[in-house]
Amino acid sequence: MPCNAQFGIIDQFEKLKDYSLDYEPLKYKCVAISDDILNDWWSELILIKTYFHCYNRPSYALARWGVTLIPPESLEPFYIIVSKDNRSNSSEELIGLMALLRRAISENKYVIHYGV
Repeated sequence: MPCNAQFGIIDQFEKLKDYSLDYEPLKYKCVAISDDILNDWWSELILIKTYFHCYNRPSYALARWGVTLIPPESLEPFYIIVSKDNRSNSSEELIGLMALLRRAISENKYVIHYGV
């Protein structure tokens, strides 16, 4: 069975919170995609500014086995990566991820990513 990465929108982002302390995909209404897909995007993901676990741990790309916080300014580049994937027109999981990213962009929200 493939491992899934989960993505959700944080409605009330807290700069002092360590988001790695709780696994809450239901709270953030996460959509799941196969973690294997991320391998295809890695060379581009490493250019996107993120935070690992909490706001005081700036990084790039995704914490594959942890929690990543994707700030609003990184969502458009992430959306472009997803939308360029040939599977994005037919894969329900990628369509769901793109819809989530569009909503987060329009609402200027952080996105949380739970690795496998």
